[in-house]
Amino acid sequence: MRNFTGDWTVTGNRYVLDLLPGQQAGIFRLSGSMLLSGKQRLNRGFQAEAIGFTDTTTGMQGRSVWIDEHGDKVFSEISGEGVGPGQMIEGKFTGGTGRYTGISGEYSFKWQRLGAIEGDELAGRVVGLNGWARLGSPNAVAPTTAGGPK
Repeated sequence: MRNFTGDWTVTGNRYVLDLLPGQQAGIFRLSGSMLLSGKQRLNRGFQAEAIGFTDTTTGMQGRSVWIDEHGDKVFSEISGEGVGPGQMIEGKFTGGTGRYTGISGEYSFKWQRLGAIEGDELAGRVVGLNGWARLGSPNAVAPTTAGGPK
């Protein structure tokens, strides 16, 4: 098992629909640099993106992809009560490509907004990012473009 902590600074956009008084629904897209710490971390850094839907009644659901310097990807589902400052967001790894094929694990963090929202633009960072991951079998043979082993 690989335990990690980290930092993720993001920018992006959100689009909000006002519903009944005190209720809103919205979509968001965020991206930015993620740096991980820990002896067994997955990798030092990723370019990470997230998209999602949030509703003041039902909470937040989203998806995220982390891309390393080789182009290998880690996919996850994210969820929480919302995306407001200080609310806990939890992630669950759902798969990956390259060295992350077969990944499993979980992570969590809290969102912290940086500055005022200007129009639809967001800027923020995560606080308390920590989690664990288990990589798939290192002996798995990846398919080749030449038709496989001969």
